[in-house]
Amino acid sequence: MPMNKVEIPGVNTAKLPVLTNVEMRKLFREMQEGDAGARDRLINGNLRLVLSVIQRFQNRGEHSDDLFQVGCIGLMKAIDNFDLEQNVKFSTYAVPMIIGEIRRYLRDNNAIRVSRSLRDVAYKALQVRDYLVHRFAKEPSISEIAEELAVPREEVLYALDAIQEPVSLFEPLYHDSGDPIFVMDQISDEKNQDKTWLEGIAIREAMRHLSDREKMILNMRFFDGKTQMEVADEIGISQAQVSRLEKAALLHMRKYM
Repeated sequence: MPMNKVEIPGVNTAKLPVLTNVEMRKLFREMQEGDAGARDRLINGNLRLVLSVIQRFQNRGEHSDDLFQVGCIGLMKAIDNFDLEQNVKFSTYAVPMIIGEIRRYLRDNNAIRVSRSLRDVAYKALQVRDYLVHRFAKEPSISEIAEELAVPREEVLYALDAIQEPVSLFEPLYHDSGDPIFVMDQISDEKNQDKTWLEGIAIREAMRHLSDREKMILNMRFFDGKTQMEVADEIGISQAQVSRLEKAALLHMRKYM
């Protein structure tokens, strides 16, 4: 029997149907026209997606059938909110919603107690996050969530951090040529300090306020290690223009850090 197979009581996982992209789009159109049967077929045709997601939540002390039921709730929410007009695969849209539903379930059953006020802020932030994802088809920043909630950004960060479930150092993240890579393999004594982590968040937040050209120049200069002349040759402008754009982008970022 395969090591990663998920056994669900009452469900023959080997016989779950799989829909093609063409079938999916057809069923979504029928569902949006009021066909309830099309929605049921979409759910049944994506149960394998739920199974693939709950594999990463094994070894959490929860029954697979409980996680499967919770994952199905996330799947149904994704089906009900999916926009065919957005140029994105359904699985790309659905997986974060299924994961989010399972994480909420695990947080609610977490043995570590968090104050009611913090939990309220965190759950409201998660609801706002789902709303903004559906509205703008992109992941919102912490600042955008805080603005929508009308609470300080730091309070949202603290609340979300407080409800995160503990993760084992021996939890596998992914497999590299058959060998599992664990959380502890990604931990560094020097680079994973709180200060460095917060600085990374601040840099990413500040870069969101730059133009696409400014982001490209800073990425090439400071992440790819290219000289201003190399950047100029690659994007077709002068070295002096690269220098001016780089300085302006850094000054612009400084206002948000």
